[in-house]
Amino acid sequence: MVRTMKIDHVAMYVNDLERMKNFYQKYFHASCNDLYYNKTTGLKTYFLTFEDGARLEIMYKPNLEWFNGGPNQAGYIHIAFNLGSRERVNELSASLQQDGYTVISGPRVTGDGYYESCILDPERNQIELVE
Repeated sequence: MVRTMKIDHVAMYVNDLERMKNFYQKYFHASCNDLYYNKTTGLKTYFLTFEDGARLEIMYKPNLEWFNGGPNQAGYIHIAFNLGSRERVNELSASLQQDGYTVISGPRVTGDGYYESCILDPERNQIELVE
């Protein structure tokens, strides 16, 4: 029997939880649940939900091990947001750049045919904006 699956959410540790929450709410129109706080471990999390139902869990915990390959490592490679048109990719890229965020490539057509722009969020995680 073949079962249909979908990704429920992607999670990443961040250094500044509130700044990251505000970034994804402002530029990607995410809604947010109430802060979860575990007093025993110090873990704090938000679930950010996007218009299509996709979710990103951002998490903060004291004493993170940054980029060492361990289970408490921060970050990810990239996350891609499909904006539906080249015009929207261009507009959001320009808005982010105008607000001081780094556009590391694009907008452009990639070698594999995507129209994308790659930007860095406040903690330098890569976001792809695609049509």
